[in-house]
This record gives sequence, structure tokens and C-alpha cells, in this order.
Amino acid sequence: MHYVAGFLASVSVLFAQPLFAAVASSAAPVVVKPAYVEPFNSGSLMQLLSGLILVVTLIFVLAWFLKRFTGMPGQNRALKVVASVPLGTREKLVLVEAGKKQLLLGVAPGRVNLIESYDEPLIESAGQGGEFAARLQQVLNRKDAE
Repeated sequence: MHYVAGFLASVSVLFAQPLFAAVASSAAPVVVKPAYVEPFNSGSLMQLLSGLILVVTLIFVLAWFLKRFTGMPGQNRALKVVASVPLGTREKLVLVEAGKKQLLLGVAPGRVNLIESYDEPLIESAGQGGEFAARLQQVLNRKDAE
């Protein structure tokens, strides 16, 4: 705003100078210099900092809204991985609890296959890989016998 006022004052002096020169030739020309404002004073730094905080806060709020109100993956309480057993370097069996059912899935790079669906829980809690492997072997042996 100070720059605009200074510019207008200097322009008006330039256009008015020939008129004043004709009336009073002894008058000295008036030169108005715009006020110098330092580019990095405390006011501009505070404005820059508050703008940065506002933008970062806005980014976090928008990300939260996207996660909350769209289908972005997050913690899904309906599905729970009960246990998994590696079969090779890139293949594994995963027991997933979906509601009241448990699903035995074969997972390989680029695909997931349903091996078996159980109405009764095969095992109750996660973190018991040894029990899972033994129980899985029992079920597979029983299935082969049928």
C-alpha cells in the first residue's frame, strides 16, 4: 500500500512540475521517495510462519477426512488375521477371521486363493503359530482321509 501511494505521489509530481515551473520558476522540484520496508522483518516472518502452519494443518485435516469418510484402508475390525504359516519364500497360508467364520487363504505374489472356509473357529487367538501349524496339519490330514 505504501508503494502505491509513493508511486502516485511521484507520478503527480512529474506531471505537475511543468505547470509549477511556468508559474514559479524558482521553486525546487519535490521528489517523494517511497518508504523502504525491510523484506525480513518480524511481521513478515510471523505472517510466513502462520501461513505455513495453516497449510500444514489443512493438509492433515483433509487427510483425516479422506481416511474417515472414504474407503481408505485402515484398521478394519471385521477382518482379523488369526495366524499365518510360510510355505516358501513368497507363499504362505493365512487364517483370517471374518465375522464368525474363519477362512484359510493361500497367498502368493499377485493372487489370493480360498482354500477352506470354517464355520467353527479353527483356533481361538493369534500368536500361536505352533498350535496353528499342528491344527492345520490335522485338518489337512482329515481332509485327505475323506
